[in-house]
Amino acid sequence: MSSATLPADVSVMDVVLPHEVSAVADARRRLAAYLKRLRVAETARDDAQLVLSELLSNAIRYAPPLPAGEVRAAWWIDKAGIHVEVTDGCGDTEPQRISDAHPESIGGRGLAIVDILTSSWDVRTTSSHRTVHAVIPS
Repeated sequence: MSSATLPADVSVMDVVLPHEVSAVADARRRLAAYLKRLRVAETARDDAQLVLSELLSNAIRYAPPLPAGEVRAAWWIDKAGIHVEVTDGCGDTEPQRISDAHPESIGGRGLAIVDILTSSWDVRTTSSHRTVHAVIPS
């Protein structure tokens, strides 16, 4: 389920962020405050922040910004858990599950971490943007 099709009683936080590395820390702080206000357990808050960091970092590193030069992040909670979405300008590569990163490689483990911390994640792509959606158990 995307944030566009949620029931009216679900509070969605939708933030517009600059397409730059500093946006990751800002988004993490905003998500942490949102989850703390809703009294989400600390371990679930930590997991959600890590997933958001990985998805945003990938969007900033591997994809162009949206047309106005930004990336978007959204999050909400429902019965399934904590939902996190990141939308970018749709680069040439698709996010992929990497099951066996080389031990000496510097990167390549981010989505493996997302895989472990989430109950599910998926990618929706259009001609102008891509959204990665993940659900973290709460």
